[in-house]
Amino acid sequence: MAGAMKRIFLALLVAVSSAQAQSSDPTRPPAAWLNSADGTAQGSGDAGDGLRLQSVLLRPGGRQLAIIGGKTVALGEQVGGAKLVRLTEREAVLQGADGVTHLYLTPDVEKQMIVTPKSRKTGKAGSVKGLP
Repeated sequence: MAGAMKRIFLALLVAVSSAQAQSSDPTRPPAAWLNSADGTAQGSGDAGDGLRLQSVLLRPGGRQLAIIGGKTVALGEQVGGAKLVRLTEREAVLQGADGVTHLYLTPDVEKQMIVTPKSRKTGKAGSVKGLP
């Protein structure tokens, strides 16, 4: 009887851990960043062959690196049949047989300038209401 209870307990433990593994992962990338069902990558930051810029490491005086499609690529090296020719803090430029390809770190984010109103000029002496 004790052996049967152990087997039931183990079966329940496996079922619970399996259900937890299938629950939503808060660290999972957005759905638009994941590959679609037909195997093609989505988003404007992808090259035609599904390459995605995932990270950029710019070290002053050191090697400039990018992680593209899960591979670490140094400036001047090949990835996906193209050469990494330029890196900035948010972009990688690849030169290949098909021409120039730009990969963006955050392809769906647009930067916008914020215009602040001009501050009032200071320096004029005057009385302030409510103060002696």
